[in-house]
This record gives sequence, C-alpha cells and structure tokens, in this order.
Amino acid sequence: MPENNFSSRLKNAWNAFMNRDPPVSSHLTYGGSSYNPYRTRLTRGNEKSFIAPIFNKIAMDCAEMSLQHVRVDFNGNYLETIDSKLNRCLTLNANKDQSARDFIQDAVLSMFDEGTVALPPIDTITRITKDGIETDIESIRTAEVRQWYPDYITMRAYNDQTGQREDLTMPKASVPIIMNPLYSVMNENNSVVQRLIRTLNLSDTLDAQNGSGKLDMIIQLPYQIRTKSMEDRANLRRDSIQEQLENSKYGIAYIDGTEHITQLNRGIENNLYERVKYLVDQLYSQLGITESILNGTANNETMQNYYSRLIEPIISAIVDGMRWKYLTQKARDDGETIMFFRDPFKLVSANTIPDVADKLTRNEIFTPNEIRQMVGRKPVNDDKANELRNRNISAANGQEFANVVKDESSEQKTEEKE
Repeated sequence: MPENNFSSRLKNAWNAFMNRDPPVSSHLTYGGSSYNPYRTRLTRGNEKSFIAPIFNKIAMDCAEMSLQHVRVDFNGNYLETIDSKLNRCLTLNANKDQSARDFIQDAVLSMFDEGTVALPPIDTITRITKDGIETDIESIRTAEVRQWYPDYITMRAYNDQTGQREDLTMPKASVPIIMNPLYSVMNENNSVVQRLIRTLNLSDTLDAQNGSGKLDMIIQLPYQIRTKSMEDRANLRRDSIQEQLENSKYGIAYIDGTEHITQLNRGIENNLYERVKYLVDQLYSQLGITESILNGTANNETMQNYYSRLIEPIISAIVDGMRWKYLTQKARDDGETIMFFRDPFKLVSANTIPDVADKLTRNEIFTPNEIRQMVGRKPVNDDKANELRNRNISAANGQEFANVVKDESSEQKTEEKE
C-alpha cells in the first residue's frame, strides 16, 4: 500500500513511558548497569533455594508453548497466522531486551511471585482507517501492579529509554492483568507455599542459632571466683578450652583432673524436618508435580498430566488476558485471536515417535515432511511427503504411499549404530 494514502498519513507512534518518539541521544544520557535490570528476581521468600527451582521449571515449560496471533473461522478453527507486529512480539522478540520465550518465562515467574502480573503494551502504532482505529503493538513488557483504581492501574515496569524501573499509569482496558490461577496454593497467606517459606525461614533461624555462640557447657573450676583476678584467671581457662576445641580436628579437648564440665542440652528438639516434608508433599500434590518431573525421569503419562493440569491453565490465563486487551472487539469479530500451540513430540520418548507420527499422518493432521521437521530432520525431496493423506490407502497409480516416517525411525537407528 503506498505510503501517501489516507491511513498511512494518519498514524501515530506512542510510547507508554514517553508518549513521544524516544530521544536519539538516550543511550548517551543514562548510565548502564552491571546486572540485568529487567530480569525477574523472586522476593517474598520465594527465592528460597528449594522453591525457586520448582517455579523456574514451571515457567520454562510454559515458555515452551508457542503463542501466535492467528485468524480463525466461525467455529474457532485455525485458518492462518497473521503477519503482524503483535505476532512478532509473541514469536520472536517481545521487546528490545527479551525474546518471546524470555518474556513468557518472566511473566509466569512474576505472576508466581506477586500473585498478579500486568503485561502492558509499551510501543504501539495507531492508524485511522476508513473502518475505524487500528492499533498494532510493537513491544510488550511485564510489570508489577502497584496501585489499583476503578478504571486505571499503576504499574512498575522497565523503561528501556532510561534503563530504570519506573511507574506508569494506563487504562485497565488496554493492559492484560493476569491473576495467578494457583493463587490459593502460592500466594494466599496460609497457602502451602507461604507456610513452607515460613517453615524454611524458621529452620534457617535455628541453624544460625545452633552455629552461634550459645551456652553449650559449664566448667566447674577448683576454686571460687570472688575477685577480679580470679575472674580473669577463669576467663583465661575458658579461652584455653575454647581454643583447643577450635583447633581440634575432631572437637576434642582436655581438662584438669580437678575440673568438671557439664554439657547442656542445647539442641532444641523439633519436628521441622517432618513438617517440611509434609508441606513439600502437599505442594507437589496441589501443583500436580512430582520428583520425576523435576529430575527429568517422568514417563509420558505423568508428563501429559503435568501439562494438562498445570501448564495449560497458566498459559490459558495469559492468552485469555492478551486476547481480551490486545485485540479490539472489531478484530475479534473479524476472526482475529491469540492461540497457543504445543509441540506434540515434546513429551514423546524416542521409541514411541514412529507410532505417534504414524497416527498423525494417517489421520491427515500432519504431512510426513512436517513430522520430519518436528523431530529435527530435513524434509525429503518427494512431493508425496508434502501431501495430507492416509499413507495406508493406495495411491492412484497403485503404489503405496511412502512411509517416510518409518524410514525416519530406521535412519535414526542406523545413525545410533554408527
């Protein structure tokens, strides 16, 4: 479309922080940083070494989902992927600092940490056309919700013009606000995660106390301490025994035959270990996660349950918010939407790939060449490999449709032998 037409001339670039084009010299005006300023840093005790890897694992698996700006038919069936700046944000880079995958991982971690995350559009282009106002989103970021108003929301997000986190206020109608679907498990004051964090904090406190200079023993000396000189003599004797213990490899010291030591019961017997174990079991149960999922040994059935029970509800919450706020009502009426897709082979072991691929091609869901690309193989130079058809049905010339997927299995086994 020519640049001098009506819609091209009536367009406006808008930045959520500046509301104007960024200054050319901005990279010279503001200083840099020795750390990544827009990286999510867990707070509220969630940075505990035990909890952080669980949250990170879930966020990474959510980021494996492919979000796309697409067009669907009247029944909601996928028709095509829309070549838009919003789709680039969802598939390539969400902003100048984060890839699309980094952005989703950041959003999920922030949502886990705060209970809510905002995803404001930062850079947008608005066009006035004969059909009305059209807005294309050029960059998006995660933001911490700071203040709620009836029609507006104040957030704190990273401003790539200044290199700092800054507050901005925008209409709720334009900002996806994603509530954690697992809020009752992670963020409620008496939730499993919060109780586990408090228990771990208590355990750390007791460990610190046990390693500090608490009263461990009483030394009975063969003389009475009534004067300053005798007190100094007793202190020297105490320091001597303490020095022996510190310099002893096995914690052994000697005393005079006339001295007597009383060992105090300093260890506070508690059931913290059992309580932590109980809360961890509760956390795994409520999240639908297991040790095998965390260490990568889970079978296909366990992983399918994990994705359907945990990952998909989280991604659905994010996609629903984006669909509602990023797309206008007119765009939705025209069939535009945001969908997420999952690689069907992510959860499939190598020995079951041929069977799964056979079902997908036989039911005309994927072509053999599409299957080959999914498993990391180059497409074959065969027109039939690009056709959607049941390979078990004879072709018109009487030849069976080539089982390209089965050949892939044989090819893989040959490479393993070599």
